[in-house]
Amino acid sequence: MKKLKLVMIGNGMAGVRTLEELLKLAPELYDITVFGAEPHPNYNRILLSPVLAGEQNFEDIVLNDLQWYRDNGIELRVNSKVMQIDRAGRRVIAQDGSEAEYDRLLIATGSTPFMLPVPGNTLRGVIGYRDIADTRTMMETATTHRHAVVIGGGLLGLEAANGLKLRGMDVSVVHIGESLMERQLDRTAGSLLQDSLEARGLRFLLPKHTAELLDNGEGRVCAVKFTDGEVVPADLVVMAAGIRPNCELAERAGIPCNRGILVSDTLQTYDPRVYAVGECANHRGTAYGLVAPLFEQAKVCANHLAMLGFSRYLGSVTSTKLKVTGIDLFSAGDFQGTEGTETITLSDPIGGIYKKLVIKDDVLVGACLYGDTADGGWYFRQIREHHNVSEIRDHLMFGEGAIGDTGHQGQNKPCRCPTTWRSAGATGCAREQSSSRSRRTACSPWTT
Repeated sequence: MKKLKLVMIGNGMAGVRTLEELLKLAPELYDITVFGAEPHPNYNRILLSPVLAGEQNFEDIVLNDLQWYRDNGIELRVNSKVMQIDRAGRRVIAQDGSEAEYDRLLIATGSTPFMLPVPGNTLRGVIGYRDIADTRTMMETATTHRHAVVIGGGLLGLEAANGLKLRGMDVSVVHIGESLMERQLDRTAGSLLQDSLEARGLRFLLPKHTAELLDNGEGRVCAVKFTDGEVVPADLVVMAAGIRPNCELAERAGIPCNRGILVSDTLQTYDPRVYAVGECANHRGTAYGLVAPLFEQAKVCANHLAMLGFSRYLGSVTSTKLKVTGIDLFSAGDFQGTEGTETITLSDPIGGIYKKLVIKDDVLVGACLYGDTADGGWYFRQIREHHNVSEIRDHLMFGEGAIGDTGHQGQNKPCRCPTTWRSAGATGCAREQSSSRSRRTACSPWTT
């Protein structure tokens, strides 16, 4: 049987994971060609921050080396950016003029950093933060320059700022929000995070709006000016103010896009021969920027490419962790809480521990943890699997290890908090009740 031709545009984590899953299911079905714009095999972009911080080398984060492609009969074309998709002729054309025909096409072009549209954003020393080339630019700049400004107080921006600080630079983080990582943390956790990072020597400017980047007279950035008139020195400006799905290639080919390449539950575009996975894809109105949803997409896409039946991707519940050594935080689901939800909180500002659980209709729907994230994975499973937590509600704050044999709703059992904490009788742990639909404060070892 003659093999079908599968072409993949992009050589990142989502696309290569799709190939890995496909090779498990149907290793002989396709001749596979991969176009990668970078000069590298597939690597773990999640670990760019430890590379920047000096904790790992690039070689440590390579996921699939060149031998893996050869062993699996995959033709990898590095430094080969695809410029055109000819859907009528079922072929792709690269920047160097090379071509490849396809029976099935997988677009996995990822995303691009959002560059603030302010004067000076094309100066030397102004970069985004998405790949190993950006990481190396930051590492090299840190050896010759002193002042860095990171624009964006989200996950990636804080990891970049921490890495640059460890490289010896004076780092200021600019953020338009009132608190850090507002998409992943509530204000309390964001404030604790800021305190921890300030103790490491980072400076924060928030809320601040960038007006322009100033030229040193030689085409390189030298300072950042804000709308309030303040100016801070900057030899390096890292834009970490968000990402945009990289869907221009698909748009030029006439594939419908709207904040990403529109895909169905099988990860097919409106052209059924063309699939899209990863940060470039928009599924049911959401373009995911975290790795777990992209791997879930990969399994479904691979199943469909392997022609093994109809499986569906229905979206993902996401969770977040920060890759800064010594700082533990975790969030998942609806951690802010919406109408009809109630919260359980535990707060120890002196110890730097904060936990918040959000419940709706006896189901855990969100969690925000700072300082103690040991039970993050367990909470995430409760959220993702929609478990009814009514019987363990009184002990939920203290994690999986505290549940034990509490019995029905934990009644007539001792408190399963650590043994150094006080016990409780049939009424359960001591707590305070307040209005706005029952906001609870769980018992704590720091309560006297």
